[in-house]
Amino acid sequence: MSKTESSTEKVTPLQKVGGKTSAGLPGLLGTDHIGFTVPDIEEAHRFFVDVLGCEYVYSFGPFLPEGDWMKRHLNIHPEAVMREARFYRCGNGSNYEVFHYEAPNQQMKLPLNSDVGGFHLALYVTDLDAAITYLVSCGIRVLGESTSSKGPSYGKRWVYFLSPWGQQFELVSFPDGKAYEKDSDVLLWDVRA
Repeated sequence: MSKTESSTEKVTPLQKVGGKTSAGLPGLLGTDHIGFTVPDIEEAHRFFVDVLGCEYVYSFGPFLPEGDWMKRHLNIHPEAVMREARFYRCGNGSNYEVFHYEAPNQQMKLPLNSDVGGFHLALYVTDLDAAITYLVSCGIRVLGESTSSKGPSYGKRWVYFLSPWGQQFELVSFPDGKAYEKDSDVLLWDVRA
């Protein structure tokens, strides 16, 4: 056995990131897209384009199963069918890849934020109150009133809302920044920049 075959030693390559030497994934620049599955792609399209104002970019599919390719490459049921995927760009942020799958063992219940695999998508807005009023006028369920953060996130206001199919989203706004920024050597990526 060669040393690489028998070694359990962790190898962490050093790389240049933003002018600094860093350990981590070689060549990492950032998040390209966020992908998720929806129960009705037409409903999702109306929500992303007509309600949120995202731009539809392109779609592809269907993608049919071939042997165990789906299992090996995507860790899903080998007989799953990806009916369609659509890409959207939303403001000055990440891209969204929205899937419509059919699978023999498909779960239709969305996880809560407190569940393993739970998540939400946070959208930055310049006027939180106007955005909340707009969502309500569109029939979107907003969860409670806006909350003002404390501690390192002081300066941020936020509120959660649900898509028509129940996926969790968040509106955030911090026009004057967050408290942590004045003392931190590293700043979180900021859509305003």
